Amino acid sequence: MVRAGQVPPTARSARANGGPTPAAHRLAPSDHARLGLAARAALPPREQGQLVLPSNRPDPVALLEAQARTRVAELVPVRHGRMMVSAFTFFRGNALGMAADLGAAPVSGLTAQLCGDAHLSNFGVFGSPERRLLFDLNDFDETIAGPWEWDVKRLVASLAVAGRGNGFSRKERRKCVLETVRRYRDASADFATMRNLDVWYARADIDEVEEALRSKMTSSRRRNVDQTLLKARGSGNLKAFAKLTEMTDDGVRLKADPPLVVPIADLLPDAGREELEAAIKELLTLYRRSLPPERRDLFDQFEFVDLARKVVGVGSVDTRCWIVLLRGRDDGDPLLLQVKEAGPSVLKRRVPTVLRQRSAPRNEGERVVLGQRLMQAASDIFLGWQRLEGIDGQTRDFYVRQLRDMKGSAVVEKMDPRGMTMYGQLCGWTLARAHARSGDRIALATYLNSDDAFPEAMAEYAEAYADQNERDYQVFLDAIKSGRLQAETGL
Repeated sequence: MVRAGQVPPTARSARANGGPTPAAHRLAPSDHARLGLAARAALPPREQGQLVLPSNRPDPVALLEAQARTRVAELVPVRHGRMMVSAFTFFRGNALGMAADLGAAPVSGLTAQLCGDAHLSNFGVFGSPERRLLFDLNDFDETIAGPWEWDVKRLVASLAVAGRGNGFSRKERRKCVLETVRRYRDASADFATMRNLDVWYARADIDEVEEALRSKMTSSRRRNVDQTLLKARGSGNLKAFAKLTEMTDDGVRLKADPPLVVPIADLLPDAGREELEAAIKELLTLYRRSLPPERRDLFDQFEFVDLARKVVGVGSVDTRCWIVLLRGRDDGDPLLLQVKEAGPSVLKRRVPTVLRQRSAPRNEGERVVLGQRLMQAASDIFLGWQRLEGIDGQTRDFYVRQLRDMKGSAVVEKMDPRGMTMYGQLCGWTLARAHARSGDRIALATYLNSDDAFPEAMAEYAEAYADQNERDYQVFLDAIKSGRLQAETGL
């Protein structure tokens, strides 16, 4: 068992890697298994089901208020409006609150690269560089090296919270969680037996996944899946271009849809507009250095056209996020990039000191990009990062990626119990693969074993945290009702 400032000697070599381990010091598979056994003895899996909260647990509203001080002030009410829709949307936007809770509990001492916010809605489909649709994690704003179980707990809590919102019985929610964690456990066992390259090449090709699951789907669920995939396949660069732009006297420009999309021409007066546009152009010029040489050549074939501020997600609504329109050969050859602010991970202060990565990136945009590349089976070809001074008078980190590159996700709020169970199993496999790429997969599989101790513990934890989430959600709603927090709904 590991608490802040403590770590068993046997677990130290199982930390997230800060670089290749010298060959002379690499462990045999049997030694890795012993690390897993030692961790299992120190913190038995069944004990992970207990919800341990900080003795001085912060007020959830105070956490949101503190977060808002570094965000775009006029968009904070939009974020609150999206969070108040349901207990599930509140859960999605309250990653900081759950991070504080996770940091209070003992951990196994085995680490991996974490997504940091692995709830159901942060999985989905996207296009690989080969233009294949893959299922994977798709949000890495909070990625960090830390205790692997934190990602699992975030996932199972989201199942319980979403299941309650969808009207599932306790028995149905329990089954969703058990089957998801069993899939994580069994996949971890499979990855533990694989060669390193086989783990790295493993991916959930959506066509193969769909074919494997079709026999288990009802006709209505097959139609829903087909519609989701059709939408994802059609949501590439050109569709985003058609939706977000319009022809003006000055040529093709980004279209206003305030407050969700606000072109720079509508956002700032001339002097401020020129300054911000120059800053973003400088960011893009410097960002290209984070790309491989051949992709720099591709990027250099595009020229800047327009810039707009964009509202994204639930928890990220009030962060600084820009969409940049670039032009290639002509107006029919567009590239849309998203330039998104990257702040410190909400988990950064919660990871026990002895488990922290020794060579963690100092640039938060780089942290996001490297975490994504490490956990995803394939990543966007334009994924990169840069730090820029002078945005709102501050030095800020950003990461850059394509906007809506064949992306799609399931609507969690429309899932029935069977559908959520199947979806949860796919998420469980995906998360296990991501952890196997960066953590000690043999030690982790040994810790989990083949019994139901950990799945049963997670079923208990999920319900306990869903209870806590409902209490926090009510405190949040009361703060809006009293006027302590401002909320703008319908956006």
